[in-house]
Amino acid sequence: MAKNYYAQTSAEVVEELKTSISSGLSNDEAKKRLAEYGANTLAAKKKKSMFMRFVDQFKDFMIIVLIVAAILSGVVAHEWTDAAIIMIVVILNAILGVIQEARSEAAIDALKEMATPSAHVRRGDAILEIPSTELVPGDIVLLEAGDVVPADLRLNSAHSLKIEESALTGESVPVDKSDETLQGKDVALADRINMAYSSTNVTYGRGEGIVVGTGMTTEVGKIATMLNNADETDTPLKENLNHLGKTLTIMILIICAVVFAVGVFTKQGTEPMNALLIDIFLVAVSLAVAAIPEGLPAIVTIILALGTQTMAKHKAIVRKLPAVETLGATDIICSDKTGTLTQNRMTVEKVYYRGRSHDDSDEIEADNPALLAMILANDTKIENGGDLLGDPTETSLIQYAFDQNLPVNDLLTEYKRVQEVPFDSERKLMSTVNKYGDKYFVAVKGAPDELLKRVTSVKINGETSPITAAQKQDILQTNQDMAKKALRVLGLAYKIVDQTYADPTTDNVEQDLIFAGLVGMIDPERPEAKAAVAEAHSAGIRTVMITGDHQVTAQAIAERLGILKPGHDERVLTGAQLDELSDDYFKEHVSDYNVYARVSPEHKVRIVKAWQANGKIVAMTGDGVNDAPSLKQADIGIGMGITGTEVSKGAADMVLADDNFATIVEAVKQGRKVFSNIQKAILYLMSCNVGEVLTVFMMTMLGWDILAPVQLLWINLVTDTLPAIALGVEPVEDGIMKRQPRGRKSNFFSGGVASSIIYQGILEGVLVLGAYQLGLHVGPHIDNPALQHGDALTMAFLTLGLIQLFHAINSKYIHQSIFSKHTFVNKWFNGAIIIAAVIMAAVELPFMTKFFDVTELDGGQWLVVLLAGICMILIVEIVKFFERRAGKQ
Repeated sequence: MAKNYYAQTSAEVVEELKTSISSGLSNDEAKKRLAEYGANTLAAKKKKSMFMRFVDQFKDFMIIVLIVAAILSGVVAHEWTDAAIIMIVVILNAILGVIQEARSEAAIDALKEMATPSAHVRRGDAILEIPSTELVPGDIVLLEAGDVVPADLRLNSAHSLKIEESALTGESVPVDKSDETLQGKDVALADRINMAYSSTNVTYGRGEGIVVGTGMTTEVGKIATMLNNADETDTPLKENLNHLGKTLTIMILIICAVVFAVGVFTKQGTEPMNALLIDIFLVAVSLAVAAIPEGLPAIVTIILALGTQTMAKHKAIVRKLPAVETLGATDIICSDKTGTLTQNRMTVEKVYYRGRSHDDSDEIEADNPALLAMILANDTKIENGGDLLGDPTETSLIQYAFDQNLPVNDLLTEYKRVQEVPFDSERKLMSTVNKYGDKYFVAVKGAPDELLKRVTSVKINGETSPITAAQKQDILQTNQDMAKKALRVLGLAYKIVDQTYADPTTDNVEQDLIFAGLVGMIDPERPEAKAAVAEAHSAGIRTVMITGDHQVTAQAIAERLGILKPGHDERVLTGAQLDELSDDYFKEHVSDYNVYARVSPEHKVRIVKAWQANGKIVAMTGDGVNDAPSLKQADIGIGMGITGTEVSKGAADMVLADDNFATIVEAVKQGRKVFSNIQKAILYLMSCNVGEVLTVFMMTMLGWDILAPVQLLWINLVTDTLPAIALGVEPVEDGIMKRQPRGRKSNFFSGGVASSIIYQGILEGVLVLGAYQLGLHVGPHIDNPALQHGDALTMAFLTLGLIQLFHAINSKYIHQSIFSKHTFVNKWFNGAIIIAAVIMAAVELPFMTKFFDVTELDGGQWLVVLLAGICMILIVEIVKFFERRAGKQ
């Protein structure tokens, strides 16, 4: 919809679109316009083929490094087993990526499915039912309750018309529509009461409108365009793995260059130069391949998958694996109000009668006129003994009576409705005439200001007397006070008449009324939401409320939840005010605002981008069609499982099964745990690889007997799998939600991990070389140098394998001490270490020694091996102690 048709009269729109209200377009003209404007459908960007999606998965830097490592392992080092393992991991990751990408394209398809299949139009002086795809600008569309609006319409008539627009605007209750012309050029989408938008639902009344937008020019079409054009942001996990890949590549190249140069320099003259160059090159390549943690992508995937299972138990369904880790890096949670922070149901909170305000828990009498007006002037259907069907405002009134343990069904039977004057959006009132013994009880409810115009009396202490100007002013002030607290207020009145009306209208039924009271309703905050907002705040995460509701409502709920301090209305920004801010100014001042009200889809995307421009990782929640572009733009899009549209779920990375903000905060905690556990696994794997590389490198350079390839392969197989995966299921560390977000620039090597990898890897290598040297001087074969060398190599081999298992215990905490009561609560880790230790020690079995080219060690030699492992733990603990003293956490 290119123009502000809401600011034009119906006649002006008719003239501009060259149509007729009474007869509509001719069939010939409709065909011409269909050819000109195209079908009333949503377009999607061209999809990639499955093959191209698969190829794209191999453009990741870490994947390229792994593929090169696999080729070198097989072709040069002849380690075909390693090569096969690496390629299997790479291919599985690519398949997983293709599946995730295909899922993410479901949003546009879901948008298309929301379109209504047919529409009732006036064409050529006749009412026709045509496929909605054939609608064109200028068509006259007829609407009635139950219809899905087929295109964007400028209403030219509305009779008690209500349209539910929550999927598009976020407004929690149906909107009363009118054909009046609106003033202003920047009326918020939710306030355009003379417009009906494609894919919204007619809940009450009837009307008709002129089609002013079809297909991609509708408001829903704009959302589809934003979805197609949304930036694909890299997740922190992908950025971290890319960084890791580049770091590994640099390290590998340095290792190759150093080993090659030193090897050629130290061994010159020992053999022909050609043979020497080939031998040294093979050693360099072998070491480079050993430095690659080929199991890392698989382990990361497994840790993420286990994280999704844990989150599912907490009602958070993850659709895309990297979203698990992204949650842990979240700086900002932009949350929708309705249904996420609130309960998405209107609830009575205050009732004013007899000159006093009462809480919803205060007892009220069954014959109180205010209560009777709530129950009788009400179209709610009561089914199955208590299920309430109807307008959310009206059902809240009946629920209030039920919560008071009042006999609602008996009262409805006793006060049987005999006549009514239905609600009308112009007079804003509803009345019913009900049997009351031999008389009739007239119950009226509606807008307080309109109701008071018809009130002439008030009942005090059982006496009915004329209402005074002061009493009316007191009622209006109470209404205003309720409204300031974001309560939706209805006035209640009644009168008792002797007979029914020959022709019940507002002119006779709704006159000379007795004031009964006021009732204030609100969509209340979820009980657990306030605590969740506080927990997020303590974790350094800022909660920003974004809603389609009015500013007063948004501010009141935000204050009740602790998102906003009372009286800080300058931190509330409306969509219209946001439009007046330049992009540069808004990016600079986005942190000034905590609450956004009356916003459009474009505003939500703009808010997310502004935070991202400040280097923040943004999580965005939403349930409506209007939320889909911002969900896709955000680093982590969070859809609603109960109230969410298929469009929003399709665009989301994660879906809340309970639509609860507290679930998001719990998911953030689990995400932080996942990152921490991946970091522990990387610390463990990389420091072990550094230890292996250093051991083999130093043995080669010093001319000592080198460990056999089968021995290195066995160590990698035993120590790089089970312990690393078990680190991935470590429980949440104490105080993890007291830490500040780690920030977008952080990576797996941040927080002292890089330095820990280096010194722990060096320590591991030194201890293994030390065990080798001790092996030359202890044991039963001192007098037999050949056997003694075999013992020393066996001790180096077992020390290198078992010391890594001791180091896995170190890796449970990066800076904290392992000597705590929580260290061994992870039964999976305990089992993994025991199994790996048994498998590693199994090489000493008589029938295994020949295969692994090892000797059988005696007790003293085993003691040296075990002491090396204990030293690994003790020395690392000492370093951690001094790190904590220096303030590293």
